[in-house]
Amino acid sequence: MAAEINPLAGKIVDPSMLANVPRLVTAYFAGKPDPSVPSQRVSFGTSGHRGSALNHAFNEAHILAISQALCDHRQRAGIDGPMFVGIDTHALAEPALASALEVFAANGVEVMIDADDGYTPTPVISHAILGYNKGRERGLADGVVMSPSHNPPEDGGFKYNPPNGGPADTDVTSGIERAANGLLEVALRGVQRIPYDRARRAACVHRHDFIGPYVADLGNVLDMEAIRGSGVRIGIDPLGGAGVRYWQPIIARYGLNATIVSDAVDPTFRFMTLDWDGKIRMDCSSPYAMARLIGMRDRFDVAFANDTDADRHGIVTGSNGLMNPNHYLAASIAYLFANRPQWRVDSAVGKTIVSSAIIDRVAKKLGRGLVETPVGFKWFVDGLCDGSFGFAGEESAGASFLRRDGSVWTTDKDGIILGLLAAEITARTRSDPSQLFTKLTDELGMPYYERIDAPATPVQKNLLKALSAEKLDMAELAGEPVRAVSSAAPGNGQPFGGIKVTSDSGWFAARPSGTEDVYKIYAESFRSADHLRQIQDDAQRAIARAFAAGG
Repeated sequence: MAAEINPLAGKIVDPSMLANVPRLVTAYFAGKPDPSVPSQRVSFGTSGHRGSALNHAFNEAHILAISQALCDHRQRAGIDGPMFVGIDTHALAEPALASALEVFAANGVEVMIDADDGYTPTPVISHAILGYNKGRERGLADGVVMSPSHNPPEDGGFKYNPPNGGPADTDVTSGIERAANGLLEVALRGVQRIPYDRARRAACVHRHDFIGPYVADLGNVLDMEAIRGSGVRIGIDPLGGAGVRYWQPIIARYGLNATIVSDAVDPTFRFMTLDWDGKIRMDCSSPYAMARLIGMRDRFDVAFANDTDADRHGIVTGSNGLMNPNHYLAASIAYLFANRPQWRVDSAVGKTIVSSAIIDRVAKKLGRGLVETPVGFKWFVDGLCDGSFGFAGEESAGASFLRRDGSVWTTDKDGIILGLLAAEITARTRSDPSQLFTKLTDELGMPYYERIDAPATPVQKNLLKALSAEKLDMAELAGEPVRAVSSAAPGNGQPFGGIKVTSDSGWFAARPSGTEDVYKIYAESFRSADHLRQIQDDAQRAIARAFAAGG
């Protein structure tokens, strides 16, 4: 049932496996998607539209259509402030930026791009939007990031963040998606566009310093003085991503004892080690993709990496190597709520429904509320804006938290501050996050957590989305009575597109993949690794019965 690990996982990429960047960029401009083919249409998932130019899923036509649809959305919504636009280091990011600028400038949108034609992390775009909009009621800003996150080098991505600074909600993205596909269907008639050189010179296109304001503001979200004063040894690997030019200014401004282990930028990502399936993927929570930094653990008290748009974090501690993302979320929550006295006493912990239940136990220990949401950071935006969430995180190594005074920092995931938080924890407690997590488990129990994939046809995936407690008909889970079966997140009552089953000492959740013919099983036991396997086996059998009953 579990995915088979490729024998090349964790090894340096063979040159024969590298992306042919000229061919990829040629395909971006020359390829013509067919909107009658579902895989070639615009499709906004939890993190925007993604795909490769090589299979007609991310071509210039897509970006022109999305950009015009976004301009039309802004006009309808009355959003007439600047649009902060960033790119990551994927090969398709700069071509996509060029195409989008041709449309934005033709529509008269005030666009803010990096002052030095550099790269801009997703959290920096969120920070810029919130900073500009603070105290304003009109002329609000929004933003776009050209990034497919940690996806392979052949992929491109287009993400939209509205004036609240976070990922756009479904009602916004579905409207943009429909409009963009409508434009594809009429061969882009209705797209306003001017040549690229005119767009770059247009009065509405401005160069903006993203690095300075973000770096200067870090002391308001983290205890940078404690990190500096402790001399904690820090290792930083940007994994060739958008954060690469941010770390040296951070180190210099705050006097950190930090080493950037690599500042290489290469759109083929030839410096990466291969992920579990033998693909190049800048996943900073994967032990295979993080093999280089894990190998350096003895050189540092704490080390960390970010994915390509720096919204995710991977934490390596000297005491225990790469941390499981759930374990780091739990340690971060325990530390922050004990060391942020200016946060509201009713600030809660936000977590996705498939994140570890150790977070529930930490929140209970702290006397803090817990809000479980469906997968997707958009569910945390309002709570971070008004301070009702002190911390919000996902099992996939994405999180953000409030400033030290309890006000909003970002409403999108920020892998930069989560990395620096590991240094603050080490500096102020003289224990690294792994050691802090061990103390938590000594008191609250040790979680055994794993996510695995199983095959599913499109029909089965639709059955899983609609699965109810009655249809699942499950009374026991790994020898224990089932206490709850849910298809909606308890924190907001929203369906999460799957099913979750809970017993006294374990749980599993199953939901279909949005991009592959598989379904994901998240499972956890507070008893043992063997008990976890029993939960996974019971989960697969129960889902298989439901598939068979549904035809």
